[in-house]
Amino acid sequence: MKILVTGATGKVGQAFIHRILDGNELPGASIRAFCHNRILPDREGLEIVRGDMSIRSDVNHALEGVSHVVHLATCKETPDDVMDVTVKGLFWLLEGCRASDSFRQFILIGGDAGMGHFFYPHPIPVTEIQAHSAYPGCYALSKVLEEIMLEQYYIQYDFAGCCLRAPWIMEKDDFRYTLTFGQDVFGGPRWCDLVEPEQAAEYASSETVPVMLDPAGTPVKRNFVHLDDLLSAIVASLQKPDAAHQETFNICMDEPVDYREVGNYLTESRGLPTVDISTEFHSTWLDNSKARFLLDWRPRVDLHQLIDRSWNYQRAADEPRKIWYPG
Repeated sequence: MKILVTGATGKVGQAFIHRILDGNELPGASIRAFCHNRILPDREGLEIVRGDMSIRSDVNHALEGVSHVVHLATCKETPDDVMDVTVKGLFWLLEGCRASDSFRQFILIGGDAGMGHFFYPHPIPVTEIQAHSAYPGCYALSKVLEEIMLEQYYIQYDFAGCCLRAPWIMEKDDFRYTLTFGQDVFGGPRWCDLVEPEQAAEYASSETVPVMLDPAGTPVKRNFVHLDDLLSAIVASLQKPDAAHQETFNICMDEPVDYREVGNYLTESRGLPTVDISTEFHSTWLDNSKARFLLDWRPRVDLHQLIDRSWNYQRAADEPRKIWYPG
């Protein structure tokens, strides 16, 4: 098994490569990393190929002799690049795979951005058959287009693929930094922009935890997945290609994260204060039953573990927080 990993230098890509090469879940597997601006260090079992997703010859070169593809490369809110990378790049990958004698399986890592996650009301759990509903912006649109393109290849060419639809992916101290009023907040919302600057500084200093409220004043429930659990789902899809064949799976925690429960646990366990923050966002509950049933996959990181892992994580001096993309 030779696996091409796109987006190989990102959070998921690097962790997936280490898990496969350091473990024995896929005996004999080797990795080819498709890299663009950043390069991974050399190691046994890893081959580096440099190129541009939007250039067909680069993609075809990366696919030579490959049996499996884990497609992670994406763009966030970067309109100048997003269609070249996520639409044209995926098209070249799919075309290259279907023409390849060595190709066996394609795994797309999708996202709940294509379902609108907390931008729109979702009165019932979101399953894999719900219609796409991208929120405003080019990133969410690109996630919809990716899934639709892959689905059409199933119809047109009986293509061997699957989509793992993940919500916000957490590792290390990510979750802690989603909840800070400081300028170093990870992702959105930017809590410091929802209160006055003086108040934001005070909240940041006291490590006050924001409790997101929806327009009705109810605490928001939002979907997350720990990186370890997403990696397990990728491995399960590779180990069970028949079960994964042409399927889309919600890969998420069993229950969405309730911001009130987060605040209460941090108050009880670490003595941190909380503050309610009114927003225009809404609760969403991704249903992961299909992945549990077909892939025999289970998320292992629950709410308390998600919080404790993040707050307990100690960064080394040579490991600064890096956000490789906007948003």
